[in-house]
Amino acid sequence: MFNDIGGLELVALVILAVLIFGPDKLPKVIQDAARFIRRLRAFSESAKQDIRSELGPEFKDFEFEDLNPKAFIRKQLDQSEELKELKELRSSFDFKKDVNEVVDAVNGRASGPDDSAPAAAPGSSSSTGPDLLKKRVTLEKDERPPFDADAT
Repeated sequence: MFNDIGGLELVALVILAVLIFGPDKLPKVIQDAARFIRRLRAFSESAKQDIRSELGPEFKDFEFEDLNPKAFIRKQLDQSEELKELKELRSSFDFKKDVNEVVDAVNGRASGPDDSAPAAAPGSSSSTGPDLLKKRVTLEKDERPPFDADAT
């Protein structure tokens, strides 16, 4: 319940309680608070038992934690075969390899060890990349550089 309270915060709460209630009344206040919490827990358990008895035997595996949407979805997904298939499909994709192939294609290199064809020289017409990615070594005397409408 109070898992995120640190030691310094606990000391500050104790000092605050002593200042507010005083050292004489503090034990009585703590007893009253503990009694209230016990009654609240007993009332909660009684309500849960009443709900379970009213629902009948077909809901005997019903858990109140399933009413939390996150817990319910997590439980349903863990039992789902579709999720297992999705994880298998996800693991079959190798995005790093795909990105490396694109980078190699842009740079005009062979995309990997499984390719048997050597990389085409930049500017050659046998390259399979787009025309804008091909680099020519030199321009002719009166030739203009290629125009790229997207770059301007």
